[in-house]
Amino acid sequence: MIKNFNKIIATGRRKSSIATVELVPGNGRFIINNQSGINYMQDNAYLIMQMQSPLDFLELKNKFDIQITVKGGGLVGQANAIKLGISRALCLFQNNYRPSLKLKGFLTRDARIKERKKYGLKKARKAPQFSKR
Repeated sequence: MIKNFNKIIATGRRKSSIATVELVPGNGRFIINNQSGINYMQDNAYLIMQMQSPLDFLELKNKFDIQITVKGGGLVGQANAIKLGISRALCLFQNNYRPSLKLKGFLTRDARIKERKKYGLKKARKAPQFSKR
């Protein structure tokens, strides 16, 4: 997490997705990997709402330009990583946002990841069919 004079950088993670969020005072532009946020999230209203929920909650939707670089995972994991990154950046911007964001659950890192496959099994826990004879 980095705080410059005019730019705030924070990182959010979810599953195998990592999002680097840059918050700059502006008029509400949302850029993800050099595309508009709506195009990148394929016009999925749920994912767009999920990403912008910290800004909606604090009523700051048109106060910042947000530049995001996201890697890994699928769109849902990336949207949740972006949400965490935005929340962390807002806390760096103004520390009194932290209690309300924490109470709402925006600062909680969801650590659930895919379990690794074990040898002798088909997936992480699925065993081959048992045959008595």
